[in-house]
Amino acid sequence: MSLKLSVESEIKKAMLAKDKDRLRALRSIKSLIMLEETKGGAAGSISEDEELKLLTRAAKQRKDSADIYQQQGREDLYAVEMAELEIISEFLPKQLTEEELEAALKAIIAEVGAEGPKDMGKVMGTATKSLAGKADGKAISAKVKSLLS
Repeated sequence: MSLKLSVESEIKKAMLAKDKDRLRALRSIKSLIMLEETKGGAAGSISEDEELKLLTRAAKQRKDSADIYQQQGREDLYAVEMAELEIISEFLPKQLTEEELEAALKAIIAEVGAEGPKDMGKVMGTATKSLAGKADGKAISAKVKSLLS
């Protein structure tokens, strides 16, 4: 089932349950998808990779906003952002644990034949493509740097 259809299904469930917070988050996801579909030159539908990128970007925005609200002592707004982040995360692939990330990166390092810090670019190119949505870019970068050092 495509992301759009599953979001629409969840919107109906949230409407029936009268869950306003969940409904708001789901509508924002649907809005992102529809904007991407109707963007200039778009074919009217988007691929799974593009859906994943949209959700990842939305989750990162919510997390960044929540961090800012928490620093400023705005617990009310922090709670709203964290609730939306939790709902968006339901549609994202399961995040890799530290051990799983390290194992995957070691396999990629062996695959590209990286030997030291100078080969970080090669590893990062392959790693970001293969681990897209499964791990944060900062976490990947930090782990690659430590493995190649």
